[in-house]
Amino acid sequence: MLSTANRRAALLLARRARASVPISSTRALSISSRVSSKASVPNVSKTNELPQGKQQEDDVLVYEDVENAQKLRTMQEPNRATTWSRSQKARELAMSGPRFEQTIVELQPAPAAAIELIHQQPVRWIHERAVECDGGGGPLGHPRVFINLDKPEICTCTYCGLPFANEHHRTYLESLPSTPYPLTPQGNAAEVNLNQRVTEGAFEQR
Repeated sequence: MLSTANRRAALLLARRARASVPISSTRALSISSRVSSKASVPNVSKTNELPQGKQQEDDVLVYEDVENAQKLRTMQEPNRATTWSRSQKARELAMSGPRFEQTIVELQPAPAAAIELIHQQPVRWIHERAVECDGGGGPLGHPRVFINLDKPEICTCTYCGLPFANEHHRTYLESLPSTPYPLTPQGNAAEVNLNQRVTEGAFEQR
């Protein structure tokens, strides 16, 4: 039979062993599986495929396809599938639970992600070595910044993200297999013309 001192020593060693052991891989795996399974559970009701919402004669019936609605629910924005910030919560986790069970996902607010829209702006070719950008000026603009265009690369405004490049580097940039911004206008609806004026005078905005 162990003495009292030996039993205390054995108990102390056992406590230290339990305290020094980190979370087991099995437990971590179970936690991650619970999180992933919770996020991947479909939240779109099959009843949404039935026309609903017509209460008066001029009301429009609304319905949606479950597969398409599930895809819209899991996308972060209509033009981007994933998050772009570590502090951002995934839309898939936000649009879950009973609050959205019988909700037409397509009718929910879903603005396009600006981080993707800015990459649809064509490069502004400048003949000078530096360019200034104020976002159009006025209360809708931003403080004026000066951008150095000496390097053979596409330089962006740190405020609004508009791309600029020196005309002398056009040949080199056109020879690259791909660029983060289109080098010429593509006729996209998101393109902003530098000569465009929304308001006049002190309130002008390009």
